[in-house]
Amino acid sequence: MVAAGGLIGGYGIARWTKQRPLGGVALAAAGALAAKQWKDTVGAPAAAGLSGLYVAAFAGSHPLAKKVGAWPSVFGVAGAVALASWAVERGRSR
Repeated sequence: MVAAGGLIGGYGIARWTKQRPLGGVALAAAGALAAKQWKDTVGAPAAAGLSGLYVAAFAGSHPLAKKVGAWPSVFGVAGAVALASWAVERGRSR
């Protein structure tokens, strides 16, 4: 799952390099690649919805991190995006 990897990798890069913009580049690149894959597999409307979820997950991970910690938050939202992506892709393939 490119999207889940982008959320985890983007945070990891930002944290380990102490360069938030570098993590943002990784996050954006993975998001763009995931959006293209979603568009190719499930169509533009579903891809737009999943892309919106990706952005919402990124934004939502910040307040969630204050409650559960940074890594648990990132893993949680990444898992949610992965699960949603799988569900949409599975539903379209039936």
